Amino acid sequence: MTEPRKQRASGRTDVSAYVPTPYDVPDHGPALSEVHVSERFTGDIEGDGTVRVIQAALADGSKTFAGIERVRGALAGRQGSFLLQVSGTVVGTEMHAEWFVVPASGTQQLARLRGDGGFDAQLGQHGTIWLDYFFE
Repeated sequence: MTEPRKQRASGRTDVSAYVPTPYDVPDHGPALSEVHVSERFTGDIEGDGTVRVIQAALADGSKTFAGIERVRGALAGRQGSFLLQVSGTVVGTEMHAEWFVVPASGTQQLARLRGDGGFDAQLGQHGTIWLDYFFE
């Protein structure tokens, strides 16, 4: 069986809402928060994303997070929505994450979407995104 040919989507995200809610803050050890984020995608992906992540804040100030985001809009002109499963880190003001399209999560013209990618960002600024994708 041959590997599917992937295409690369690139662009940026701009966060419009970032709402952390601490839920487990021990005297010793990492604090846990649930973070709700709303963002706008522009570029090869055009639309809006909403994500909830669980974030651990470590003693050295770094953070690690994991979550699921729903993206509603268009990818390369195809309309629909899809889910991205994301995991990443924040060190200082540098944020880096990797994500993949949750299998069978695409709707409308994005049904059968598969792929992986990620983003890099400076806290408080836009993020640079990429998604290497194909359709099953």
